[in-house]
Amino acid sequence: MTTGTTIGTTEPFRLRHEVKHQLSPQEDLVLASRLRKLFPRDGHAGPDGSYRVTSLYFDTPYDTALREKLDGVNRREKFRLRYYGERPDFLKLEKKFKVNGLCGKRSAHLTLEEAERLLSGEDAFLLERGEPLLSELYHKLHGTLLRPRTVVCYDREAFLYAPGNVRVTLDRNLRTCGDSAGFLSPGLFPLKPLDALTVLEVKYDAFLPDLVRLAVQTPDRRAGACSKYALCRRFD
Repeated sequence: MTTGTTIGTTEPFRLRHEVKHQLSPQEDLVLASRLRKLFPRDGHAGPDGSYRVTSLYFDTPYDTALREKLDGVNRREKFRLRYYGERPDFLKLEKKFKVNGLCGKRSAHLTLEEAERLLSGEDAFLLERGEPLLSELYHKLHGTLLRPRTVVCYDREAFLYAPGNVRVTLDRNLRTCGDSAGFLSPGLFPLKPLDALTVLEVKYDAFLPDLVRLAVQTPDRRAGACSKYALCRRFD
């Protein structure tokens, strides 16, 4: 169920359920057609119903975020920079965390200039802004040597359902360049770790309505941990 907790801060946060599955192209075709008939799309979608998501994940020299994910550590976190669409006009620093199987997220806005400064190693502004999440990143950059590691890019089709605060997403065409290069100058990311598979994510608060639970069912669906970050790290 949804609950409040604290991670690296005294501020309480709402935690949500998050379930991930991998879909074959055939399963994607069937499921997408069904979802389009039942639920409204995210309002940020483009004319084709989807939008691009580009993220730059941070990790330590010891690959702490990657190893904790692969090992299924019960309480873990990862930092990323993210923007939507073709241009990095609006960026967010996000800290995603998991506690007892539930997920939460904190975020803060960064300008393009601030992102460029951060990626060039100029990080004093993180403290100057006085925001808890930015201060936390500053201390982890210096304390754990957290650094930009891998770009993760994909095309997302998202659906919403108000009861249960449900969000269903289909993430397609996962791609990367194998490192942090090109994050703010998006171009062609030639490496594709999923080989035409789609990642289905279902996020909800305290309960998953039966309508959604039935709508996302597909035969022989592959369930389990499916981290796009971990998949893209294969190309290191």
